Amino acid sequence: MTDPRPILVTGFEPYGGLSSNPSFRAMERLAGAAIAGRAVIGRGLPVALAGIGPAIAAMLDEIAPAAVVSLGLSPGEAVIRIERVAVNLADFSLPDNDGLTHRDHPIADNGAPALFSTLPVRAIETACNAAGIPAKVSLSAGSYLCNACLYRFLALAGQHSGSPLCGFLHVPHTPEEVAERLIGEASGNRPSASTAELASMELERIVRAAAIAITETAKVLDRCEATA
Repeated sequence: MTDPRPILVTGFEPYGGLSSNPSFRAMERLAGAAIAGRAVIGRGLPVALAGIGPAIAAMLDEIAPAAVVSLGLSPGEAVIRIERVAVNLADFSLPDNDGLTHRDHPIADNGAPALFSTLPVRAIETACNAAGIPAKVSLSAGSYLCNACLYRFLALAGQHSGSPLCGFLHVPHTPEEVAERLIGEASGNRPSASTAELASMELERIVRAAAIAITETAKVLDRCEATA
């Protein structure tokens, strides 16, 4: 019996002047694990609109995953947000790591206006909250690189054998990253943030939420494979 196809987990490199990104750190923690009978492969993504599409296409070609669970930072968020929809729009409020601020820019010319996550978003939400990890289904992944990531994966999934399930989790800063931001404020190197913008979640809890998303997705894959 052949091993089941792996699950790909992605996280973003740091951006916005900070030295780390919790999505990348969580991806690194999960890479190489076996969860729900599936090998987990981790990959980093650039915070750059020009680079994210080619990077995603290369990952899908190389890994041929059964599913993709992408992670990204949502500064100021206090819970895990399980995104339901990606829109064909890049409209940045801050430059990407190429120094570019895209406004009113389509992610894919002639692409669908919006694409829905194919992960079991409600099951992930329920399982995270049952495990004591605050989580909610979110209608919009925004219009920055996290949205572009989800849109690109969903748009390309149908072009690959097995059409991998794809979805996205927005995660909060870790306490250490919030502390780094406060140090920057105290030194005058960063603008002051509101109290709401300083929300955080421990990295271990973020990793557990991503593992739950993998587990719930693996259940769907197992059911589909059993009836195929």
